[in-house]
Amino acid sequence: MTPELAALAATAFIHLAAVGWSQKCLTDDIGKAGNVAPRDGDLNLSTRTNRLRRALANHTENIGPFIIAVVLVELTESNGLLTATAAWVFVAARALYLPAYAFGWVPWRSLIYTTGLVATFAMIVRSLF
Repeated sequence: MTPELAALAATAFIHLAAVGWSQKCLTDDIGKAGNVAPRDGDLNLSTRTNRLRRALANHTENIGPFIIAVVLVELTESNGLLTATAAWVFVAARALYLPAYAFGWVPWRSLIYTTGLVATFAMIVRSLF
């Protein structure tokens, strides 16, 4: 398995952690009965739960471009130190992004996000040349 594919697999585990943490906080806020309900209307969630739900949405939005980057690198056989490093920088950034968002690390959250985004597009650009 290439480093880029291993990073993609690691990203799936980060996603699982994001879902789990977000759901745990949601359950803490609304209880088990509320968690299995349709959750219509205003849920009156804690700041942490709202942040984690937004962090999960952001993570979900950023997985797509990373998958594209990994597929492009693999299909063009442009793997190398740059793409492997960029892939793992993305993983590290996404892993740090969750607590950064949950605990309100300003301005670090934005810097961490930008680092992951730049790493993703570095891989895409590398696959083009």
